[in-house]
Amino acid sequence: MKSEKRTILGWTLYDWANSAFATTIMAAVLPSYYSRVAAANITPSLASSFWGYTNTIAMLIIALSAPILGAIADYKSAKKKFLGYFAALGIIGTALLATIKSGEWMLASLFYIIGRIGFASANIFYDSLLPHIAPPEKRDQVSTLGFATGYLGGGLLLAINLGMISFPHLFLLHNAEAGARYSFLTVAVWWALFSIPLFLWVSEPLSSFNKTGQINPIIVGYRRIKDTITHIRKYRHAARFLLAFWFYNDGIGTIIVMAVIFGVEIGIGQNHLIGAILAVQFIGIPFSIAFGYLAKRIGTKQSILLGLGVYFGIAVGGYFLQNALHFWILAFAVASVQGGTQALSRSLYSNLIPASRSAEFFGFYDISQKFSGIFGPAIFGMVSQLTGNSRLGIAALIIFFIAGGAILIGVDVKEGKKIAIESDPKRQNRFSNDNRIPK
Repeated sequence: MKSEKRTILGWTLYDWANSAFATTIMAAVLPSYYSRVAAANITPSLASSFWGYTNTIAMLIIALSAPILGAIADYKSAKKKFLGYFAALGIIGTALLATIKSGEWMLASLFYIIGRIGFASANIFYDSLLPHIAPPEKRDQVSTLGFATGYLGGGLLLAINLGMISFPHLFLLHNAEAGARYSFLTVAVWWALFSIPLFLWVSEPLSSFNKTGQINPIIVGYRRIKDTITHIRKYRHAARFLLAFWFYNDGIGTIIVMAVIFGVEIGIGQNHLIGAILAVQFIGIPFSIAFGYLAKRIGTKQSILLGLGVYFGIAVGGYFLQNALHFWILAFAVASVQGGTQALSRSLYSNLIPASRSAEFFGFYDISQKFSGIFGPAIFGMVSQLTGNSRLGIAALIIFFIAGGAILIGVDVKEGKKIAIESDPKRQNRFSNDNRIPK
């Protein structure tokens, strides 16, 4: 049996691997490249709108498929296999972005959608492994460690990518545009390389479902989704948390994917935009770890609420953003709460659900996450297209943080944990040898 430390290391290294997509592709380089190069033949405000719509389309596809994929993975003991399939899809889509030239915004949107589907779908199965690699009392720390590791990995590659764009000749490249294109290729290689430890060191949890009769797993998937919806009242605090998460994560996700292209629209230089996002990665490391310890002192839910209060201030500040200094200040504020808020959301939810259905329930977690990723960018895009600028779209995010925080206050974490444990008698035994598939 592999040691717990090596298992956790393998799991957290996947965060290191795929966070390169989140930083370089979703947040920093591609949005700027999309506006300045791929969409060079349209206006900046229209480019912002189309980028928002692109994210909406990707998230809609993911949201509709996430719960079914999770249910099938639980039934077939295939969390790692599905993770591998979708990671490969994301890596391919990312590599194809390196072929995008000036004016090819439609092709850029298509390849980004492919990459984003792979990235987000693989995360369903990655997140669903958390209840199987760490006991309840360690999950906050393991989850925040994963985010901190992701910040470091994504930040290191983004630093290299920034060098490729700012000093292309040092990398034997012709210009900054070539530096940006090749940076997309480095993300694909990085993602593939550092995913390997997870597949070597993390064992696949055994399915607890009786598969006698060889029932079609897709049918089983739909039946389990129906069953989960029917009995969701049994996990009422998990359901209430998901509703809260749906709202506040919409605001968080929109800030992540729209910040840079909004900065391009108001005239902030590319080096400032990418540099600020790079700073977020490294500033976020200690803050992510600190949130894990903060949760021990004041509670997980209270720590998330604190983060949402900061995000409320960020949305207000975004409306008044005028120059590069303002962007840097808001980037620091985001860095202080982004990783911790998301990591604690993941670990809190893992304690409110039955471990034997972790992939299925994390499918619901991710469908909430993906549906929240639909409306925020769509609202941002529509407001930008109708008004000619995106400031009112930023201001609209305030309501997401208010509504999410208000609903989260009503979640009784203690009772939710009790319900999850009582409904899952195997919960205390899943770290035994019998609960893992030998490699």
